[in-house]
Amino acid sequence: MLRTSPRLFGVSLAAICAAASASGEELKDLYFGEALFLARQGYYFEALERLDTELGQHYGLDEPERDSLYYHINDAEFSVGDFELRYRMHHRAGRAITAVLEGDVDELVRNEAAYRLARIHFQKGQMADALQALARIDGRVPDSIRDDIEFLRANAFLSTGRPAEAAEILKRLQGSDELGGFASYNLGIALLQDGRTEAAVEQLDRSGRIEARDEPTFAIRDKSNMVLGTMLLESGDYALAGQYFDRVRLDGPFSNQALLSSGWAAMSNEDYDRAVVPWSLLAQREATDLSAQEAKLALPYAYGKLDVHGRAAEYYGRALDSFGVELEKLDTSILSIREGKFLEALVREEIRQDKDWVIRLRSLPEAPETYYLMELMAAHNFQTGLQNYLDLEDLRKKLASWESSFDAYGDMISIRRAHYEPLLPEIDSQFRALDSRMRLRLEQHKLLERRMQAMLTAPRPEFLATRDEQAMLGTIERIELRLQEAGVAPESDNYQRLKRLKGRLLWTLHTEYHERLAAFEQHLYELGAAIAVAEAQYEQFVRVRQAAVHSFEGYEKGIARMRTNVRESLATVNTLMARQGRLLEIVAIDELTARRERLEKYQNDARFALADSYDRATQVQARRLDE
Repeated sequence: MLRTSPRLFGVSLAAICAAASASGEELKDLYFGEALFLARQGYYFEALERLDTELGQHYGLDEPERDSLYYHINDAEFSVGDFELRYRMHHRAGRAITAVLEGDVDELVRNEAAYRLARIHFQKGQMADALQALARIDGRVPDSIRDDIEFLRANAFLSTGRPAEAAEILKRLQGSDELGGFASYNLGIALLQDGRTEAAVEQLDRSGRIEARDEPTFAIRDKSNMVLGTMLLESGDYALAGQYFDRVRLDGPFSNQALLSSGWAAMSNEDYDRAVVPWSLLAQREATDLSAQEAKLALPYAYGKLDVHGRAAEYYGRALDSFGVELEKLDTSILSIREGKFLEALVREEIRQDKDWVIRLRSLPEAPETYYLMELMAAHNFQTGLQNYLDLEDLRKKLASWESSFDAYGDMISIRRAHYEPLLPEIDSQFRALDSRMRLRLEQHKLLERRMQAMLTAPRPEFLATRDEQAMLGTIERIELRLQEAGVAPESDNYQRLKRLKGRLLWTLHTEYHERLAAFEQHLYELGAAIAVAEAQYEQFVRVRQAAVHSFEGYEKGIARMRTNVRESLATVNTLMARQGRLLEIVAIDELTARRERLEKYQNDARFALADSYDRATQVQARRLDE
């Protein structure tokens, strides 16, 4: 089977070799190296496309052990499952990784495959299967995933209601460089679920003070303080709860929630002055944030508790104005989503080039439909549905590109046909003449070989006579025949002279027989070598001629079939995109509607509170005048 030429997307050989070297192996197959390079750039679909094609060709070979991919076949099969997992093709990835588990592979590879299979089950919520896959890990484990395996096992225990077992594992992971912060927080949650509240509080306190050097660890530290502060707030220890809320960073993902909770802790502790500080800061933040909107109502409420009713009325008025503006934005967003502009904004390529593209959607002036959906778009369920939609969009673009490329393939085939077809008749004519001569020479060579074999067993000197000797011997035999017909006696002078002449010729043939036989054998060998060269050229001509014909013949049905498949797939993708997009629009509209109802309630509360504040401010002013 012929191998396809490499399709390297402009990738240099050095880059491919570097990708393979990074995986700790010597690259022997360029196509496999290309797939690794594409995967390392995040192009998992392209990597799958390349590697699937390569594996299909490898298994279609008559002698796959002679293929360069043979040296990487186990890694290639494992990589297929890994790429599918990263592309979120969990069903196919599970089958591919299971095949690796059941195959004859290295212990390290098998254990890593078991870990990845367990991770697939965990992400799909199949905790029993995840634990079963983890139980298959035995023996040597790659150092890079040793802690990950235990962390996944602990999370699976937590999800199946076995917090005590999870806690034992998480205690051992406290010193992990990469997972120490996560393990510390999860240990606190495990202890809390196990009913050991005091130990859970101590652990969450340690997790809230853990040394952080990167953003994930900072976020874990903030979350630990938030959880602990919320527990204390709910238990009525307001002063201590405020201390934990104050530990949360002002620029972290939990800062708004921490500021709001800190204010309520102070309010619950009747420390109204202290509540004003975080709420004043929070009320000036992003107007679409739920915590900020609640703070716009809570801040004047605190001023009311401080009997500063004039300022409370002022802030209630600001809240009313803000809520009115936000309600208009919500109405515009809902209308825009119903017009389909939300989905158009999501698939904008220039936005998605940025890793923070979801955040950048907020700043698009022509996309109000995304302004209020930051929290919704950060939710896991919505992100899963959104990623499915984006994957469908990418696939739709690829299918559309493939569909348009079929015309280019048709043009290439037409150009090849126009080039080769006029040349083929003359070439075929010359080939037939060459073929006839070739067959003649082959027959002659076979005849000479048979004579050679015959002379080795029964010497025939006359077979080795030269052309002149053969002519002379033939002439002598004809003269002998005429003398016999004329009745000439054998004892006559003419007859005797003819016999002496024939004897002289036969003497030469017999005495030189071995030298001539050796020369004949040498010439026959040289002729065989020349015929072998001719046969090779003949076969090469046949292959070239077939390649020329195959370069434009037989593609029509294949292209038509692929064109039909692409069109059907494109129609399916368009249908799925419409359904998935509609689902996203419904979820987004429901979220915006709920936000609108909440804002309307806030607005009504602000109106009543504003009127009450004016009344109280008027009463205070009247009392002062009376005094």
